[in-house]
Amino acid sequence: MAQFSSVPNSLSSSFSGEEFLEIKNIVKAYPQADGSNFVVLDGVNLTIGSQEYISVIGHSGCGKSTLLKIIAGLEQASSGQVTLEGKLIRKPGADRMMVFQHYSLLPWLTVRENIRLAVDEVLKSASKVEKNSLVNEHLAMVHLTAAADKYPEEISGGMKQRVGIARALVTRPKMLLMDEPFGALDALTKRKLQQEVLKIWESHRQAVIMITHDVDEAIFMSDRIVLMTNGPHANIGEILTVPFPHPRDRHAMRETQEYYDLRNHALDFLERYFTADE
Repeated sequence: MAQFSSVPNSLSSSFSGEEFLEIKNIVKAYPQADGSNFVVLDGVNLTIGSQEYISVIGHSGCGKSTLLKIIAGLEQASSGQVTLEGKLIRKPGADRMMVFQHYSLLPWLTVRENIRLAVDEVLKSASKVEKNSLVNEHLAMVHLTAAADKYPEEISGGMKQRVGIARALVTRPKMLLMDEPFGALDALTKRKLQQEVLKIWESHRQAVIMITHDVDEAIFMSDRIVLMTNGPHANIGEILTVPFPHPRDRHAMRETQEYYDLRNHALDFLERYFTADE
């Protein structure tokens, strides 16, 4: 088993801000044919601030995406509850928008039309001028104005993900939920889009929960990193605070000892749980 490195107390985390999203004792279990329950998540608790960027990391099967779907209202917990600004989440809502790994764009609609679809669905009372203005603003924000009338098959993977991000943000949600949004991209495109998304978040400052397998990505983008134990019966093992202020410089961060302390601690945590299952 790998030696689990210590981490400075300044990097360990407990929540001390305002309570925006509260995840309370979430259990998710699936009934099995033999009458037993397969417990994916077992008593998850987490509180998130209204402007926090949170990354969730864990091995496959630890329930990361399941937890995200419960927050989105796409799945129901077996027990426990999730509240947003004190209101119980029971179903999907325009206050929480998702960005998926594989884009989820409608292939028969143009870039502009894919973004406009979200506006038409959520902002029904807005005028045509207001809707067009919002779409154009968000096309420009993700650098897709020149590609607005192209179809998904005509643009790159990075551009498709920009469309997904613009579509999620155009309705001005209170929270952005991202399920491995950069996982399908090549390394160079991934780094560039990480920087662009972080810049957008720094200007909008809504709450973000991002699922990722990439420790460096989590450190670069997040305020806190949630480390999940393995499933079944997965839970939060540790929460780490990322000590670097925004806006961030990737290269400057990597020249600090704090960066490597945090990185090594997170990797050792994941290695410990990986080794424990072998």
